[in-house]
Amino acid sequence: MTSYAINAGTDKDGHGNHPAAKGATTPLAQIRKKLPLRVLSEADWRHWTSKGYIIVRQAVPQEKVDAVADMLWQFQEMDPHDETTWYRPQLRDHKMKELNNAGMIEVYNAPAMWATRQHPRVYDAFVDIWDREDLWVAIDRANLNPPNRGARAAAQVNGFIHFDVDISQRPLPIAVQGVLSLKKQDREVGGFQCIPSIFAEIEQWWSRQPEGANPFKPDIGDHTIVNTEMEAGDLLIFNSLLAHGVRPNRAENRVRMAQYISMFPADFENEELRQARIHTWAAQTAPLGDPFPGDPRAFEKTHFEVAQLDALGRKLLGLDAWPETEQESA
Repeated sequence: MTSYAINAGTDKDGHGNHPAAKGATTPLAQIRKKLPLRVLSEADWRHWTSKGYIIVRQAVPQEKVDAVADMLWQFQEMDPHDETTWYRPQLRDHKMKELNNAGMIEVYNAPAMWATRQHPRVYDAFVDIWDREDLWVAIDRANLNPPNRGARAAAQVNGFIHFDVDISQRPLPIAVQGVLSLKKQDREVGGFQCIPSIFAEIEQWWSRQPEGANPFKPDIGDHTIVNTEMEAGDLLIFNSLLAHGVRPNRAENRVRMAQYISMFPADFENEELRQARIHTWAAQTAPLGDPFPGDPRAFEKTHFEVAQLDALGRKLLGLDAWPETEQESA
């Protein structure tokens, strides 16, 4: 779940820092709202600031969710009705080793994925989180995780917990991530897991870690892992300071399917980054950087049209600028 880095720090163990607010100094959990909430309730906002994550129910309508799911089966050249096709080897290994055999799919620009990214309720949820309207969407990938069997069972016995940003940095990184559920996710089929209790005391927790501790791979000790449950169309948004991961799929014959969607403050003046984003969309390729192995088949280019963007989507990519009056509130 990684995309372009704006305030990138040291990239250790193949991790890439997530898009952050350029020059921002106010931690996300300490934002004092100026814009009215659009999607989140007041209770949701309290949960977000104290636990580090929130689930937006029915963020995307079923037909758009189904379109992404159908596309992923096509992209993977798998048959949803034939389990013998679900266990083909991944085409390229990940530098972030815990992602190997975790069902990551190197598709980034399919029209169905852009349809969910530019869905207004998704955008409005991230406006609530950032308390600002001038956002870009991360160009990220998807996940299709069948039941853990054979080599996959050995590789993902208990899932994993990690940070995607370097929590040893000061000030702490300011970034947001998100997961759109494409199929029901419960304890059996697996999905997102996290440790809110570490998030609640992240500064103090890190100060207690021994010298040389890996800032991306926490020793969770006796902290409780929380397993989330989501229906198709639910969007989970989480603070990048939340230790998280994917738990294994122990279902008999169900897959875990998700699309990673997050947004961050636009940086329209960063022409190099803006053009790189536009190229990724127009050329139907993976973003640059170690976190993205890419697809050696170039399946997107040969099977999908370039995604059509509406007025919101053009701003979320960076083709069009946001009005200058929409400024950071924090």
